[in-house]
Amino acid sequence: MNETCDILIVGAGAAGLMAAIFAGRQDSGRKILVLDGAKKPGAKILVSGGSRCNVTHDIVEASAFAGSSRNAIGKVLRRFDVDQTVKFFQEIGVPLKREVTGKLFPVTDSARTVLDALMREARRTGVTFQYPYRVQAITRRGGGFEVLGEWGSITAQKVVLATGGKSLPRSGSDGYGYTLARALGHNLTKRIFPALVPLTLPPDHFVCGLSGITLPTTLTVVSSTGKKLVSFTDSTLCTHFGLSGPSVLDISRYYLEAAPNDAALLINWLPEIDAEQFERGLQTERRPVGRMLQQQFPERLARALCDYAGVDAANSGMALSRQMRKSLAQTVTTMNLPVTGDRGFTYAEVTAGGIPLAEIRLETMESRGCSGLYLCGEICDVDGRIGGYNFQWAWSSGYTVGVSV
Repeated sequence: MNETCDILIVGAGAAGLMAAIFAGRQDSGRKILVLDGAKKPGAKILVSGGSRCNVTHDIVEASAFAGSSRNAIGKVLRRFDVDQTVKFFQEIGVPLKREVTGKLFPVTDSARTVLDALMREARRTGVTFQYPYRVQAITRRGGGFEVLGEWGSITAQKVVLATGGKSLPRSGSDGYGYTLARALGHNLTKRIFPALVPLTLPPDHFVCGLSGITLPTTLTVVSSTGKKLVSFTDSTLCTHFGLSGPSVLDISRYYLEAAPNDAALLINWLPEIDAEQFERGLQTERRPVGRMLQQQFPERLARALCDYAGVDAANSGMALSRQMRKSLAQTVTTMNLPVTGDRGFTYAEVTAGGIPLAEIRLETMESRGCSGLYLCGEICDVDGRIGGYNFQWAWSSGYTVGVSV
């Protein structure tokens, strides 16, 4: 292969497809080519949201994101907001429905519906796809770029990097986009690590023996000085390796970011109740504490909490010494979780870190240091909570590239 095109988009994920569609809508006369290294494009779209594709959330604000400054993130999100996203998907034949959590899914409950509609709309606007075409190098050539791979070379006037980060590498996003960006003069954040990822505990920790138990908890990251950094309350899943579930995924990037500075992760098994309230309630509790806890938790968890606290489950709360009441209260409401790590990029839904937005012109998503180069999606230093936020970043940043490139 040895040809030329006006716009070359590297990556056929959510952001890349969005950029292609709106570039095509702006001017269908230009030659727009999308390359993807995977055998089939859109793998992340297909597996997202339990294969239903959580397209977005009913309310998306910059406060739901981390990484680059929230002010910068907000500027891009406002270029293509939730209302525009809903209207766009309606236009291409994918009406969305809102669930009680605020998540928006296709009415078909099928991620395949979303991917097929995006591919169909891109082709309708004149976009051409080539895959598997893995890009190995991009260099400046005259006023444009030369894009190289084992398949040959392509000369392009403008290039869009929508390669994703490092999460779910089996989908094709193995982080090589960072190498391409650095070769064109970009910097990366000091750390690039998994986000929205399950956390691991020591194999002998009692939580690992409670696999399958799901319940609402509050997770809190505290600094080495005891300062509360961030907190999430949501469903938590005990697993054979540690913890997962929405609350764990949401807080994982904040804990992993702070962990090198000796931060701790605390769990409150009874959200809305603090240690002082729990301890005060024990002083008048006539029932055996084991039975009392079984009113709140599955029996296995109730028994494990008593054992961990060193409390005889057969004793009533009133009969416990002050020290035992305090131990049980701390175990139930402020237990320190000895996190050993995370499940890695293979199980992470998104990547924390990447190319700082400070190196990108937010009005267009064009590189500040390499004219004609545009960046969108997960390759940027932006990561959001679960619930469709990361897809919204892809739609918003991809749209901004498409109408600008």
